Amino acid sequence: MDVADLLTSAGINISVCVVAFSLYSVLRKQPSNACVYFTRRYISETIRHDDPFSLHRFVPSAGWIMQAWRATDEEILEAGGIDAVVFMRIVVLSIRIFIIAAVICVFLVLPVNYYGKDMEHRNFRFESIDVFTIGNVEEGSKWLWAHCLALYIITCAVCVLLYLEYKSITKMRLAYITGSHPNPSHFTVLVRGIPWSQDHSYSKSVESFFSTYYPDTYVDHQMIYRPSTVHKLKKDAKKMYRILRPIETEYVRGDKPCYLCGGTAHTFKLLQNGEDSIRSQTSIDELHPTQIEKECPAAFVFFKNRYAAVVAAQVLQSSNPMLWVTQLAPEPHDVYWSNLGIPYKQVWVRKIVVLLIALAFVFVFLFPVTLVQGLTQPQVLIHWFPQIKEVLKLKFLNRLVTGYLPSVILILFLYTVPPIMMLLSRIEGNVSRSDRKKSACIKILYFTIWNVFFVNVLSGSFINQMSIFSQIKELPMMLAKQVPTQATFFTTYVLSSGWASLAFELLQLFALICNILRRFILRSKKEPTNIALTFPHHTEIPRLLLFGLLGFTLSILAPIILPFLLVYFFLAFLVYRNQILHVYVTKYESAGQFWPIVHNATIFSLVLTQVIAVAVLAMKKSPMASGCTIPLIIISLLFNEYCRKRFSQVFKRNPAQVLIEMDRRDEQWGKEEGIYNRLRSEYCQLAYISRDLTISKDFSVAGPNRQSRTDHNSPQGADENSLKQGTHHIKLQK
Repeated sequence: MDVADLLTSAGINISVCVVAFSLYSVLRKQPSNACVYFTRRYISETIRHDDPFSLHRFVPSAGWIMQAWRATDEEILEAGGIDAVVFMRIVVLSIRIFIIAAVICVFLVLPVNYYGKDMEHRNFRFESIDVFTIGNVEEGSKWLWAHCLALYIITCAVCVLLYLEYKSITKMRLAYITGSHPNPSHFTVLVRGIPWSQDHSYSKSVESFFSTYYPDTYVDHQMIYRPSTVHKLKKDAKKMYRILRPIETEYVRGDKPCYLCGGTAHTFKLLQNGEDSIRSQTSIDELHPTQIEKECPAAFVFFKNRYAAVVAAQVLQSSNPMLWVTQLAPEPHDVYWSNLGIPYKQVWVRKIVVLLIALAFVFVFLFPVTLVQGLTQPQVLIHWFPQIKEVLKLKFLNRLVTGYLPSVILILFLYTVPPIMMLLSRIEGNVSRSDRKKSACIKILYFTIWNVFFVNVLSGSFINQMSIFSQIKELPMMLAKQVPTQATFFTTYVLSSGWASLAFELLQLFALICNILRRFILRSKKEPTNIALTFPHHTEIPRLLLFGLLGFTLSILAPIILPFLLVYFFLAFLVYRNQILHVYVTKYESAGQFWPIVHNATIFSLVLTQVIAVAVLAMKKSPMASGCTIPLIIISLLFNEYCRKRFSQVFKRNPAQVLIEMDRRDEQWGKEEGIYNRLRSEYCQLAYISRDLTISKDFSVAGPNRQSRTDHNSPQGADENSLKQGTHHIKLQK
């Protein structure tokens, strides 16, 4: 591929981005699309449209870009919580790292690569991309020291920035724990593997066990019930809601007569806060006398203080580690109720089965990746399809087929990965939604790094790819030979998977198409339900880390990728801030649990870059430069170990010192009694069933608690900030 081919691919993606951004700026102004592009505000208040039709609604504008740029970290925190702030810090960290890498490599390494051989250069547009890689440098050249120097600077910059970020996010996490309102999960322990007894129910076993061994701190417990039982209750509740809904919407104010029975008029009172009323009046234990048949061997156990809950969660409760297994409970909104009924003895079997399925999926995916690599080579294409030989003689079509099409096809195949990995994470038996998403994030990260990077670099036949496992010792040399040759493919992949994916993320195509079908095809007048989406950390974080890996490994080998990568991170900064402020809704908080994944993946990318650099410099017959690069590997690994000892434990367990101070503060302020009264209702399964119905009612009926504000796109509301939710009293660590 030459520079003209790369510019063709860049031009196509720039056109796609410009069209998508312009279309977005028009679509977001249409009142009918408020549920797509202002979801956070839409589900919280009634949007009044004072300007039903005007010309400015159909003129593209860049106002959303300025709003996203001016948004502060405090606004991001209030809109999306700590997880949103941490995600944006990952983007900012990437920008800082690759600005340094781009300055060093573009102005130092790139000229060395370009003039590495004594040759006559052609017109810049027709230069091969290979002349910009380290492969163009003569063997034994003293200029190879420039690559070693650049790698030292990049390594030092990455370590310093990672340390500062890790320290800042750790402080932010501790501030969230100490500064937020009393969290029920701090007083609650999830117990699984409760032994069966013929004499009494699981509930009696839990009460007996913890009253005996934790007599001073045990408060109460809440049993988990079989999903089939809860599902039936949910189904019956929805049926009753559909029956009562017409009357409720007709008489939304006050108490009105009900003639459903056909006799004397009886009145019923509408519950303005259905969720709270059900929590306070309904106990799942009182629903049916046959509790023993419905109980699962799992329960939430409540303690008097945080420290007692932490001790109970971390101590081995029984001589049989498969019984009375305890862990700190997830937040009530974070609980994944359908997995709580899984017997604990099945969990380890499920994890093994999921691992085997994931490995099988990785190997199956080798076939489409091999197909994609064949498309990048015209001679292979002609061998597969002789009839397109004449077509490939046209320069533009040749550039399109071999330069742009392969990365697009690979992206289409990769779209099947997140839902499959999410399903596998659900089968694993994770008890919280954040753990399920975190598990899916790790799986997708491993999958994309292997299939997008390693398999493409070590491309060839399926048999050749399998032979890698028998030649592990030669892997560094194989990477050193192949990575520079794949620079063009990875650059076009950044353009198509990076730039274009951000454009489609902004447009929210699936939600937009569903909204158009509902409004204009089906002519439905019902307000949409279940439109609240949480931020897809499990897909976006692996994408950022994959691009970081490509940037690190190619920074000194083929620096031409760095400007395109920087453009991607700058666009990501604007797009994701906009989506967090307006689209995604925060339902639960993991308090930055994704950050250790980012740190470890960044260190892996850095060490892999250093290993490849050692092999490349050795191949270029520069043993001194190669030897001087080896200490960087040791320094990076020692740095990672220090960060693991210094910071990572805070993300795994809460410090006892902090918890005891919080317990003493609650005792001084007299908050203990109020906390105890909340614990049981917070972890009631029926309360979370009622939430679905309550939200549906809020979508369909403009109740008295819903406010009416001017639309974002009207002149009066153009400068309004998005609705702020879930305010946490946290001071951001700058």
